[in-house]
Amino acid sequence: MKLTKLIITVLIFGLLLNCQSTKKQTKELPLKLNKPNIVIIYADDLGYGDVSCYGATELMTPNIDRIANEGIRFTNGYATSPTCTPSRFSLLSGIYPFRSKRAQVLQGNAPLLFELGKQTLPSMLHDAAYFTGVVGKWHLGLGDENMDWNKEIKPGPREIGFDYSYVMASTNDRVPSVYVKNHRIDGLDPNDPIEVSYRKNFEGEPTGKENPELLKIHPSHGHDMSIHNGISRIGYMRGGKSALFIDENMGDDFLKESVKFVNDHKDEPFFLFYSLHQPHAPRVPHPRFAGKSGLGPRGDVILEADWAVGQFLDELDKLGIAENTIVIFSSDNGPVLDDGYKDDAIVKIGKHTPRGGLRGGKYSLFDAGTHVPFMIKWPAKIKPRISNALVCQIDFTASFASMLNQKNTTPDSENILDAFLGKSDVGRTSLILGQNNITAYRKGDYVLIPPHKGPKINWVNHETGNDLNNQLYNLKEDRSQQQNLATQNPEMVQSMLQEIEIIKNK
Repeated sequence: MKLTKLIITVLIFGLLLNCQSTKKQTKELPLKLNKPNIVIIYADDLGYGDVSCYGATELMTPNIDRIANEGIRFTNGYATSPTCTPSRFSLLSGIYPFRSKRAQVLQGNAPLLFELGKQTLPSMLHDAAYFTGVVGKWHLGLGDENMDWNKEIKPGPREIGFDYSYVMASTNDRVPSVYVKNHRIDGLDPNDPIEVSYRKNFEGEPTGKENPELLKIHPSHGHDMSIHNGISRIGYMRGGKSALFIDENMGDDFLKESVKFVNDHKDEPFFLFYSLHQPHAPRVPHPRFAGKSGLGPRGDVILEADWAVGQFLDELDKLGIAENTIVIFSSDNGPVLDDGYKDDAIVKIGKHTPRGGLRGGKYSLFDAGTHVPFMIKWPAKIKPRISNALVCQIDFTASFASMLNQKNTTPDSENILDAFLGKSDVGRTSLILGQNNITAYRKGDYVLIPPHKGPKINWVNHETGNDLNNQLYNLKEDRSQQQNLATQNPEMVQSMLQEIEIIKNK
């Protein structure tokens, strides 16, 4: 009898513990969902029309499409600038590029672009108890004016809020051609120090200009200085042989690091900025993808990038964390074909249209310069749909700060979380695009390009958007920007010009 009572008591106690545990799990689940993992996959020079879910028919990107099909595909998604350094700067800083004179395409040995102590997207997420990391292309400056690449390389990503960084020092067409892991060049032999200069060559070092016979890819304009891996770059470099990257392996290198990062931090909230180098020049696909697109190396490296995205998404599924991971895919600016190397991008383009019916491209104030692929998935919260909301990469900091009950102190990032999550069709009401004094202004369906001096066609054969007259276009009715409505709407033009000045003087 006593034994029976003891068994019943134990069973009741066990049931009570189980109920309490269930209640605890039920309470914790919503809290966990309020801290989803966040991944931004950022392509380089990928155009609105380079992705099949945005209408590409000659080039299929099924893995990038997965993000759109499982989440929201934005038809009005923007980078802030038609060039890479400024748009990357604003994504991470929440600051319009025109507010920083240095926010322009940087040399490979430029100092860190960010002002230390200011809030950034990674620092905000770090304060919210996220483990933050960046893998891939950087091109936002490293160190200071007198940095020795053979010693600690800082300030850099870790000084603006990233707990871990594994980045290309600059960009793949600029020296130094190395990866930097946290504060050190990865794989550098101290007995073979590296030297970098953007002023003059080192004695005895070959260049693309003087030694074209050493090249496997020839430059079309510029890009004719130091050579490694059969490719001449911008800038001069000597030494550091053991640390030099191999272009064909770069996609695999960044994928491997990104997969390792999510495996290492799968049990805690993490933020990963997975910064692809494709399809930036020089375009050197891994042999697995060479010739696969039929569009030349540019098409091949887009297929390579799409494959890497698929491998990464599969890893999230394998780890069981995809449901509660926000995955964002976008590009730093619009497309370009000949960007410095003779790789048949123009000759083999065929019927493919990288700008997707928009006008302009990389370096241009016309819409194709900044209007980019932009999609977000979060299976736990977002229902698949297409959104016409005006959204921009600069708004990640304020929006995620709102989601995580953090304070946003960046000057230009806006909270458009409801648009990002598909709860609202309204995003931003207006947006300044460009850098320094070269800007356009999007408001609602309209975009205004104020007068700018300069050539109408640039060195990559893109329309710049420069004109001595105001240009006003209705992008909803005129995607290709053929009808200038400025003279018909003088009051709208003046109002928009005034708004630009108000925002700039904010």
